[in-house]
Amino acid sequence: MNEMVRTQYAPDVVSPPGETLQEILESRGMSQAELAERTGRPKKTINEIVKGKAAITPETAIQLERVLGIPAEFWNNRERQYRESLARQEQHQYLARSSEWVDLFPWSAMEKRGWVTSQKGKAERAEQLLAYFAVASPDAWTEVWRSVAPAFKRSQAFQSNFAALAAWLRRARELTRETQFTETLVRDCAACGVALVFVPELPGTHVWGATRWLSPSRALIQLSLRYKTDDHFWFTFFHECGHVLLHGKRDVFVESEEFSLDEAKEAEANSLARNVLIPETALKSFLRRRVFAGTAIRQFAFQIGVAPGIVVGRLQHDGLLERTACNELKRTLDWPHL
Repeated sequence: MNEMVRTQYAPDVVSPPGETLQEILESRGMSQAELAERTGRPKKTINEIVKGKAAITPETAIQLERVLGIPAEFWNNRERQYRESLARQEQHQYLARSSEWVDLFPWSAMEKRGWVTSQKGKAERAEQLLAYFAVASPDAWTEVWRSVAPAFKRSQAFQSNFAALAAWLRRARELTRETQFTETLVRDCAACGVALVFVPELPGTHVWGATRWLSPSRALIQLSLRYKTDDHFWFTFFHECGHVLLHGKRDVFVESEEFSLDEAKEAEANSLARNVLIPETALKSFLRRRVFAGTAIRQFAFQIGVAPGIVVGRLQHDGLLERTACNELKRTLDWPHL
């Protein structure tokens, strides 16, 4: 009598589904040759499945269900979980060899601030860092942050570890998706030597942001909330971060309709803000779809880890979306909110 087995397979040790198949055959007194005859499969194929050299295909799973009475779903899940376990083992070994990349990051400081959790192994730390940056590999991390890195290489004003800067910028970018972010943002900036303050603009100033150094080790970023949507707010914040990270400590930057600006430095700060919020490689991939409806924008924003309003603002700025389109995806910020 056939026994219908419906179970989930979650082994501590990776083993091929062929081992389970062989155990079932032995318990039933059935040889591999007989199974091959009953399923219509070559003896060599059955033997390779048992040894883990060949995969159980969906077609084979159905045949095993008919012969052994064990659902195809079980064999398909067993095979899928086995291949996934193998892939995870390979990834673990690969990440264990990525110690040089892991060592670029200030792990203790990130752990202290709750950005990552305690991990001793390099592979486990690498896994957390990849999840933190929402990338699949160290190579992907390099590709995503490549568009930001050149600005720091050119900067003589801020000689700091680029990986640490990337971690700090990523942390701020994550906050774009939160509705209550100001306390966390101010605290994280302060921990990095940046005083972030919010000051309403005075009538006639038309100022939305300013940056200057208070001392050789402490910078000030001042935001006025002149434009009350999240896309303007976060672009201005990262623009001011660009001045802190890229430009001289004696400079004072005021973002206003009334003041003359250093166009070259403003362009550098704009470039940093654009690339940190929406990595160039990700944007190019999204633009190839040529679908800028609300659902697609939400999915893309979730994919790269920013608020959808930021994507809307970028598309509008680049002339790819009407100024009146998809504004419902932007969040309105006001002083009670802050």
